Amino acid sequence: MSSPRRGRRPLLLALTAVVALTVASVTPALAITDGQPDGDGHPYVGLMIAKDASGTPLWRCSGTMMSATVFMTAGHCTEAPAASVEIWFDAGPVPFGNWTGGPCARSSGYPCKGDASGKPHTHPDYDPNAFYFRDLGVVVLNKAVKMKTYGKLPARDSLDALKPSNSTRFTAVGYGLQRSSPSPIAFLTSAIRERMYAEPHLLQINTGFTGDFSLLLSNNASSGGTCFGDSGGPNFVGSSNVVAAVTSFGLNSTCGGTGGVFRVDRGFSLDWLAEFGLTP
Repeated sequence: MSSPRRGRRPLLLALTAVVALTVASVTPALAITDGQPDGDGHPYVGLMIAKDASGTPLWRCSGTMMSATVFMTAGHCTEAPAASVEIWFDAGPVPFGNWTGGPCARSSGYPCKGDASGKPHTHPDYDPNAFYFRDLGVVVLNKAVKMKTYGKLPARDSLDALKPSNSTRFTAVGYGLQRSSPSPIAFLTSAIRERMYAEPHLLQINTGFTGDFSLLLSNNASSGGTCFGDSGGPNFVGSSNVVAAVTSFGLNSTCGGTGGVFRVDRGFSLDWLAEFGLTP
């Protein structure tokens, strides 16, 4: 495949969350942002921690089990120096284990030992300097995880039929921050590691801003939206289990206004995912 074309774009913020953010957290009133606890609604959506070659936790993201052995997430969640991944499927809040920093050799629980583990893979055209063009990754699990239901892929180019509207809804699911506040009021940041959902609507598709690779969704008190740590989490078509896109970027440090998601209905996504046995 050819490398993604670069263009002039505003600052886009990858919605990963570094592990340090999870240490000092407070209990929120609302979540994903302005969402609701997911409970058992999407048990195939998980919380992941990427670790480097020494076993030190790096960052946290969300993602979807697409088969018994393949977990789909964002490319900036699987990029180097990530060498391994741990995944939790508990609806949460996922409690901390006995980790106090450094490698996980003698630690258990979050963020060191999950319900599943595996090796990360990043889209071959992924560029860390322009991550949003091909922001797709997978984790191939070391052991199969059998579930009643998995996420499904959309048909090729099927999202092109969608129209921006308050009624064109998605279900965003993830374990990210429930709110993000810049210094000096960082104590308002909330990150309880609970699986939450929101129902954003479509704002932009196939525009000069989104290109052919992303969608822009609402992110406000009415619809809810995504924040840091929701990266890689699914944005399902309506109330289905079809993953239209994975959460990719935000436009500001407070996770407000709008949210960007990377499309998985394009050939550059589906052709690569097929290498891991995933098809619509």
